[in-house]
Amino acid sequence: MKTFLTTLLLFLCIWVNAQDIVKYAPQGFDSLRTGIVQGKIDTISYDSKTVGNKRKALIYTPPNFSKKKKYPVFYLLHGIGGDEKEWLRGANPQVILDNLYAENKLAPMIVVMPNGRAMKDDRAIGNIFDSAKVQAFATFEKDLLNDLIPFIEKNYPVYTDRENRAIAGLSMGGGQSLNFGLGNLDKFAWVGGFSSAPNTKRPEVLVPNPSEAKNKLKLLWISCGDADGLMSFSKRTHDYLYEKQVPHIFYVEPGGHDFKVWKNDLFMFSQLLFKPLDSSLFPKYTVLGVPASTNVRSAKYPQILPDNRVVFRIKAPEAQKVQIDLGKKYDMVKDKEGFWEVTTEVISEGIHYYSLLIDGVALADPASETFYGMGRMASGIEIPSVNGAYYALKDVPHGETRMKRYYSTVTNSWRRFYVYTPPGYDENPNEKYPVLYIMHGGGEDERGWGTQGKADIILDNLIAEKKAKPMLVVMLDGNVSSGGGIAGFNEQVLRAFENELKQCVIPMVEKSYKVATDAKNRALAGLSMGGLQTLYAGIRNTNLFSYLGVFSSGWFANRTELSDPQYEFMKKNVDMINNNLRVFWISMGGKEDIAYNNCQVMMSKFSEMNIKYTYSEYPGGHTWPVWRHDLFEFSQLLFK
Repeated sequence: MKTFLTTLLLFLCIWVNAQDIVKYAPQGFDSLRTGIVQGKIDTISYDSKTVGNKRKALIYTPPNFSKKKKYPVFYLLHGIGGDEKEWLRGANPQVILDNLYAENKLAPMIVVMPNGRAMKDDRAIGNIFDSAKVQAFATFEKDLLNDLIPFIEKNYPVYTDRENRAIAGLSMGGGQSLNFGLGNLDKFAWVGGFSSAPNTKRPEVLVPNPSEAKNKLKLLWISCGDADGLMSFSKRTHDYLYEKQVPHIFYVEPGGHDFKVWKNDLFMFSQLLFKPLDSSLFPKYTVLGVPASTNVRSAKYPQILPDNRVVFRIKAPEAQKVQIDLGKKYDMVKDKEGFWEVTTEVISEGIHYYSLLIDGVALADPASETFYGMGRMASGIEIPSVNGAYYALKDVPHGETRMKRYYSTVTNSWRRFYVYTPPGYDENPNEKYPVLYIMHGGGEDERGWGTQGKADIILDNLIAEKKAKPMLVVMLDGNVSSGGGIAGFNEQVLRAFENELKQCVIPMVEKSYKVATDAKNRALAGLSMGGLQTLYAGIRNTNLFSYLGVFSSGWFANRTELSDPQYEFMKKNVDMINNNLRVFWISMGGKEDIAYNNCQVMMSKFSEMNIKYTYSEYPGGHTWPVWRHDLFEFSQLLFK
């Protein structure tokens, strides 16, 4: 019983601590208090072999400092326009730290504030952006490691192992801290960048070995004010760390590039140093999120928090009830200024359609980009993915997405398709390219693969890595019936699509673009409804297509009037299908995919008939993250 009560008490303590994370400094945190024990700030001088003269730094020793005890050390760096006294002038850090000590919120530590401009005249005068002075901030790494740290460890009672050494700084010093700390994981286990400046190295250079960083870092802190023009440098570092699954705190707070922000950063960061930490709580240490990539220009909301919860905020002062419909409906709460706000649960990766419901009316959010989905224009929000590198914009050659209008003799109407042309397409007048014809799903149109699907970026990256052959991707409109979408889907509609493809689209592509015109250089693929179109038009025309891709689709198991004729055709033409198709690739978004059962029944029929195919699964259900990954996998199999 005693053991049980002890365990329960421990659990409750952990639970309470998890619930009571302080996210922002309270009023008065930086005000001088009377009646508390105070630390001490001194100026020190040390010999710098790196620079060739004596250099100065400030050192803070904590309340009740004793030479008989050993302390960890926190190196705190200034910005490009400051020196060793910038923190003292702008923040009075000793006051912030003294107050935290008085509340038992800080591990006893020594704080060293050096001059990060390692040159003989290290004053912050003249043109502070002069190349020699900027270079001196990089040179400071040697001064820090070879001169200052040895001096501190020789003259003060401090621990000398990496787990008792931290580094952080503001602006230019934030970049230094990330560069030096992450570049010397054998020296620092606690690293923080406050509003880090452009001197911050690119994240793949900062953290070339994510596994080592995961194992060695006790805390990696990235923070910035939401109105700071340098936010992009913090966010790119966070994005990389998120993708590589390196635990870190990405702390976004209200404010710009100033000491109001940096004082709060010091308050938050210093409390975490030299203590056991639970990295699972790191995503909760933020005040604000970052605007979604799908926001319209300059829109601050919706914001995505580090754990992929979303904060929606909209002004509708006259509304009586406002909700967000994101598959699940979330009730928003109104404030005194007429703004409605809600924070969602964690949202899965990829793009999601959503609507604002204002007094029961479904509307598009004016702060977000809109996409044609669900049979109408709808707002969309892109949630970051740890597995999204293959559709991320990179510094590689990029192709183009072009739009072509044509008159359809099948539908007797003007229609259009989009065409991705690979890098170098216009530079090689005599080269003929293979073509992938690809279809969207029900409720979407020819824009789907280019916008929601990111087809061009996926192909750009694969071609740059030589994992896919340069090809054209034709994204056509599969809506050939007046109703559109999956409703009323029958063989007549499928036949109309086949005719549209054969009589209009392919001839227009081969007339207008430099493409090879034989079956071995044509592929056909589609998702959901587009997968059914691929099954119908592709299987019946294996003399035109050597590659078929069926994503999240399958003949309806309960509509034998549609499926039986398809199986009968295949049964009679098994040898032709197997001989003509080089790749027949079928994929599914796992058991949660709404087409999963239909697909399983269909594949069992194929196996009975000895139809050759390859099956693949990628978890995620009936969603664009799955279909992006399908294109990523399928396109690597083509035209080889």
